[in-house]
Amino acid sequence: MPDPLRRVDALVDADTLPSPRVRQQLRVAAGLTQAEVADAIGVQRVAVARWEAGLTQPHRGNRLKYAHLLRRLATKYPDAAKEAPSED
Repeated sequence: MPDPLRRVDALVDADTLPSPRVRQQLRVAAGLTQAEVADAIGVQRVAVARWEAGLTQPHRGNRLKYAHLLRRLATKYPDAAKEAPSED
């Protein structure tokens, strides 16, 4: 029987999102527009803009799709997945 903690970890990891800044960096590195990301996930472009600005978070179903996309992009563009130092 699979370890119950592994199943819990899989659920948590499945929808973990990077910071809004990294979300945008990944999208830009892939040459994607907010509209293209929105179309792939099934939301309006403004939703992606708000997610990247840190104004809102995607709901569970969209969050899973968005997290999956970002993980795939992070694998393809590892440098873009790095948190840039803040400009304070």
